[in-house]
Amino acid sequence: MKDSHDRYANIEISYLLQRMETFDGVVILATNLRANLDDAFTRRLHFVVEFPFPEAADRERIWQVNFPAETPLTEEVDVPLLAERFRITGGNIRNIIMAAAFLAAENGRAVAMSHLFHATRREYQKLGRLIDEEKFVMPDAA
Repeated sequence: MKDSHDRYANIEISYLLQRMETFDGVVILATNLRANLDDAFTRRLHFVVEFPFPEAADRERIWQVNFPAETPLTEEVDVPLLAERFRITGGNIRNIIMAAAFLAAENGRAVAMSHLFHATRREYQKLGRLIDEEKFVMPDAA
């Protein structure tokens, strides 16, 4: 223990471990920071399922299934381009689609690449990732 925060964290971990051991059902833990999982947790897990980071083909499918069928899209929306250029998770893709839909609705328009690029920039900022402006240029505009 380095400080009082560690003490309280240890108390919380101990309590959660006790609850897990006495619980008679299925417990599912999810994290995107496995390295931060306490060894005591890991020892008590019967199964660990790793979900690899989605590759371009996976991301393309994620983009496709996250657009509701009734979402008006312009013809210029290029899902394969989005999947190839932006190495992000399904949760980020969902956030981008939602933000782009709100941007388009605000203007009474269909979702366009400009909305998706704008929403992607915002998502990158939330993630604290650097923005490569070359990725936000449409191929025919280059």
